[in-house]
Amino acid sequence: MSKKTEQTSISELGEFGLIDRITKDIKVKNSSTVKGVGDDAAILDFKEKQVVVSSDLLTEGVHFNLMYAPLKHLGYKAVVVNLSDIYAMNAEPKQITVSIAISSKFSVEAIEELYSGIHLACETYGVDLVGGDTTSSLTGLTISITVLGEVKKDDAILRSGAKPNDLLCVTGDLGGAYMGLQLLERENEVFKVNPDLQPQLAGYDYILERQLKPEARKDIVEAFRKMEIKPTSMIDISDGLSSEIKHLCKNSNVGCNLFEEKIPMDEQTKAMAEELNINPLVAALNGGEDYELLFTISLDDYEKIKNDPDFTIIGHITEASEGANLVTAAGSAIPLEAQGWNHGK
Repeated sequence: MSKKTEQTSISELGEFGLIDRITKDIKVKNSSTVKGVGDDAAILDFKEKQVVVSSDLLTEGVHFNLMYAPLKHLGYKAVVVNLSDIYAMNAEPKQITVSIAISSKFSVEAIEELYSGIHLACETYGVDLVGGDTTSSLTGLTISITVLGEVKKDDAILRSGAKPNDLLCVTGDLGGAYMGLQLLERENEVFKVNPDLQPQLAGYDYILERQLKPEARKDIVEAFRKMEIKPTSMIDISDGLSSEIKHLCKNSNVGCNLFEEKIPMDEQTKAMAEELNINPLVAALNGGEDYELLFTISLDDYEKIKNDPDFTIIGHITEASEGANLVTAAGSAIPLEAQGWNHGK
């Protein structure tokens, strides 16, 4: 029987000792970071570029379940979901701050594991961790991350620029994160009944990764620049395709036709949906947490993307009076309903 690794209580180190331990290996990567961790505030210099800022809050029991979300994966995901918002603005993330509220059930080693994922995400995406805060919690773990980025003037892409006849496009595939969550929830319920049973996860690596360790589409923003494409509007898909389309339509004062048969889905997503008797279309439209990019482009850019496997044209923009509609495989137009993603429910 293996010896259990001894855990250090946070009270042994204290708040400042814990901060020293989880920040000691931080190295600055961006010239805009003048001063990072270790002072009363970070100092950043963005010169002639515009600054973009986004914040996100993750709460145990609402946004994540530690029964099946490894702490390292959680730290990585917490960063990535924030970076996705910056890429959706056609901007480049540069710095983050991380604040956590932790209860006494967490050891120093557990927090180090969480931060190992945070540091990995920073290394992967070239982002500096420049500050944050720690405090105690009575109810588990809460993570708050703020990301700062930069974008050249006139290069930012908003939700409000879509125009009638623009093409409605999406990156990657949809519904996988939601189906990965359903699989994890199913196996967690089985574990509660019989902890000796091994989870049945084989063959579903892709959708599990989509849920537990998603990636932000930095590569797409880079591809736009190389292809000389500037989308007319863009948003990341965190709350489900239908919800994000409705946001674009509302902010741009337009309507759209979304074609059911054009929505891209992975085979594992479809297989898991069939196994659980769920319509995969529901997962794609309302599941959320895919962190792909939904965007519109002018018809003039069609030739640039038509054969690119990273992009799928799923519809087109119409006049606002026509509303946002889902066009079924049978040709019927149904008003698009935005149920959105209800975290942890």
